[in-house]
Parts: sequence; structure tokens; C-alpha cells
Amino acid sequence: MSAERPPEERVIDLGVELGPVRLPNPVLVASGTFGYGNEAVDLTRVRALGGIVTKTVTLEPRSGNAAPRLHETPSGMINSIGLQNVGIERFIAVKLPELLALGVPIIVSIGGRRVEEFQEVARRLEETSGIAALEINVSCPNVKEGGLEFCQNPASAAAVIEGVRQVTRLALWAKLSPNTSSIGTLARACEEAGADGLTAVNTFVALAVDIHSRAPIIPSGTGGLSGPAIRPIALAKAREVVRHTKLPVIGVGGIASAADALEFLIIGARAVQVGTASFPRPWLAAEVVDGIGRFLREEGETTLAELIGSYRDPRA
Repeated sequence: MSAERPPEERVIDLGVELGPVRLPNPVLVASGTFGYGNEAVDLTRVRALGGIVTKTVTLEPRSGNAAPRLHETPSGMINSIGLQNVGIERFIAVKLPELLALGVPIIVSIGGRRVEEFQEVARRLEETSGIAALEINVSCPNVKEGGLEFCQNPASAAAVIEGVRQVTRLALWAKLSPNTSSIGTLARACEEAGADGLTAVNTFVALAVDIHSRAPIIPSGTGGLSGPAIRPIALAKAREVVRHTKLPVIGVGGIASAADALEFLIIGARAVQVGTASFPRPWLAAEVVDGIGRFLREEGETTLAELIGSYRDPRA
């Protein structure tokens, strides 16, 4: 009988299934925080990731909001990019082939002002091959039309999901906003409309003021707060989504280390996204993958399934 392998040699399976989507590990990069995903490949160690979520792509190219569009805050950042992107035609012709060549699962984030725009973007992506899923951005607070309505109104968000479901067989992840009275209700509405997964959460509406000019630092007024400052709130919101739906949940919000990611997995998220923390450390998401593997070895576990949902809920 052979001796048991020492912990450092134990084979760890980090694979995870999110409905019809299987990822090699649970760590993705969040939309809008990693470029399109194929920039600086060696620096980011992108091929070590569980998947890439692209910048949000819209029907037509968008130049985004006026600068300044980023403002650093204590342990966080306010952004108001306004969904700047090259548009679906150029994305399919130029960006997507380069992404697919990386050999990493690609999740394309899509946005629009109206349901019909979401549908047309999804329809064009349906005609391509190799995409793992679509992340439906019904949660962006930084656009003039559609953003807040889709964020806050479960019926409006559900209408987008239902409309996209009609034109594609691709897996659909609904990206949820925390800027709503009940994220659990929003999650259930998206589930009933045909979503295959839920990304929780997007940024929190925030404001910063220049005390000398008495005007907002971000020209559009408010923006979206992200970074470590929001993690405990995002974690609570993600837990609420887990409790209110049977769909797989992808946790996001302030993750800056493997320990942060483990918190989301323990409360029941099946995958996580690293966002703002990639700005100062573009390789961080890959380090999170490594850290999760080390933790499982130290705990004597061999699969991620043993960890996911192991939260000891005092209310249970």
C-alpha cells in the first residue's frame, strides 16, 4: 500500500460548474477592470484564470463619459466610465478572435439602452463560436438611459433577460446591482426570466465633492464605488442572493486576496470575480487562484466542492 501524498503534492481540483458552464477554476476577472482581457498577457498570467469577463459591449461604439472618470477613495475607487467600448461589430471582428486564442473561457458582458439593443448584441454573438457565456449588464449606474431603471426595477431587469433568452442559446449571467430595495427579489426575477447564473454585485452609487469648487469631482455627479471598501457589504448582498435563488452565484466586490475570495465561496458563491484590485496589481487574479489551491491543501481538502457553501449560518 502506497503512502499518502504529503499536502504539498496533493492534487487539487479547482474546477467548478455554473449551470451549463464549466470553468477550470473559480477565479475570473470582472468586466471593465481588465481591459478586454488580452492586454499584457504575460504580466497578468491570464491563462491561469478561470475565465475572462470582457468590457461591456454595446450595439454601437461608445466614447464614454467625460473625464475625469476615476477618483481614488479610502480603500476604493469611484468610476464613471460610461461603458466606453468599440461596439459589437468591431468586437467580433477584432477583439473576440484574439480573446479566444488565449484558451481561457470567455464571458462577454453586453449592455444596451433598451431591450432590443441587448437582443441585437446577443443575436450577433450567437452567430459566433467559442463563447462560454454572456453576462447581461442590467446593473450599470453610470449611463444616462436604462442603467438605473434596469438596476432598481426587477420587472425591467427580467424583461432584458427574457428578451435575450429568446435570441440565444448561450448561458446567461445577470449582473445584479446592490442599488435596489431587495436584491433577493431582483435575483428571483432574473432567475424566472431565464438566467443561468447571477453575478453579485456591481458597484455602489457614490459621490465625491471638491471642497474648493463645491462641485462633484466626477463631472457626471455620482459614480460607482468599488474596491476593498465595499467587500463586507458586497459579501452580505451575495449571501442574500444565494439564499433567494437556486442559480449559481458569482461573487464580486472588493476581492483583493485569496482570503477575500474564500469568504465568497464559503457563503455559497460558486465563483468569484477580481475587479478593482487588478489596477495596481494586474497579476492579482492569478495569485488568488494560487492562494485558493494552497488553502485547500492546508485544510486537507481536494476539491472546491468541499468548501463552497460551507458557511455556518447562525440563522439556520
